[in-house]
Amino acid sequence: MSQALSMFNSVGPAAFSNLACQMAPYFSTISPEISELKPGHAVVNVPFRKEITNHLSSVHAIALCNAAELAGGMMTDASIPSGGKWIPKGMTVEYLAKAKSSIRAVADGSEIDWATAGDKIVPVDVYDEAGVKVFTAKITMNVKLG
Repeated sequence: MSQALSMFNSVGPAAFSNLACQMAPYFSTISPEISELKPGHAVVNVPFRKEITNHLSSVHAIALCNAAELAGGMMTDASIPSGGKWIPKGMTVEYLAKAKSSIRAVADGSEIDWATAGDKIVPVDVYDEAGVKVFTAKITMNVKLG
């Protein structure tokens, strides 16, 4: 079990989210809560706040990317074999609709072979409070096994 997953299971979503933001401070800009984490799956919730909006009063594109990277990274960490390492290598995104509410980023790695090293394409979908998919990302994670 990954150290991150073990910590998540030990301290719970709120405390773990604070720890994750201390380890990678930029994530704190979106005030995330990592609400679900297990191998092949992660959910990150981001509250709607003026600080993360753009000139259209919707969630800024980079805030959406930030939520997707956090969900994809946490899921990758929870999914790779113990002793493995990973780093994001690239991300392609599509903005599907304006997000004018809190958002939920869902990373689904259930179809990925985590037992091998190399580049893994991690899909992340982001939904608004009404359940509308507003954003989608494919994040290339480079995985090295220990």
